[in-house]
Amino acid sequence: MTQAFDLAASLARGMEGRSGAWTFIQDFAAHWVGAPTNGDGWAEAEVVAAEERLGIQLPAALREAYLLFGRRRDLTSNHDVLLGPAELHVDEAGEALVFRHENQGAASWGVLLDSLQEDDPAVFIRLDLADKTAERWESWLERLSLCFVEIVLSESLQADGELCDFLESDDDSIELLEKNCVRLPFPAYPIGEEEHATRWFLGRDVLLRDDGMAVMARGRTPEDLDLMRELLPGDWLNDYR
Repeated sequence: MTQAFDLAASLARGMEGRSGAWTFIQDFAAHWVGAPTNGDGWAEAEVVAAEERLGIQLPAALREAYLLFGRRRDLTSNHDVLLGPAELHVDEAGEALVFRHENQGAASWGVLLDSLQEDDPAVFIRLDLADKTAERWESWLERLSLCFVEIVLSESLQADGELCDFLESDDDSIELLEKNCVRLPFPAYPIGEEEHATRWFLGRDVLLRDDGMAVMARGRTPEDLDLMRELLPGDWLNDYR
């Protein structure tokens, strides 16, 4: 961790509510990705136009996220895609407002229409299955602001190859991860998942995500990432040393 920004402590405060989540995202961006600017968010008029087109009012958390940093693709769309206001839509079943897509269309994230009146509603995920009758909106995270924290953290792992890497995990690597890194105060998810629940860790200036099958890492510098590779030996995808 850096002296200027205590990621774990800031994340813990970000779990307390929307304002804490937005503060964490802005501070994380400043110290790990790139400083926030006045042009990071969508204009109010564009958000209002989306509401008028859809005939609904967006939840407060979704409006705030769009207005604060919705245009920052390096925070929201390195891999999966946060939809812009003009792309927001209701799913074909008429059950949810969709705001994010997996990069190959394998899944969508949304807020159920009957919870749009809530300021910070739960988020659900729907997998794109061959058998469309089997598709369901499944619980993802309990609050939309938490989902945006997860989006920013996850998309940071998909940036510059010199800073990011991927390791297929096994019992030994997970044991070393838990021994050498601090578990971050973010709830395991998706809600109800046990065997392959996603967990977040912090090493020495390295952010890591364990999803039960692989470990993804992002260092603040390439040297930080190299040190993590030594702590977690294995076949790292981008390790060309």
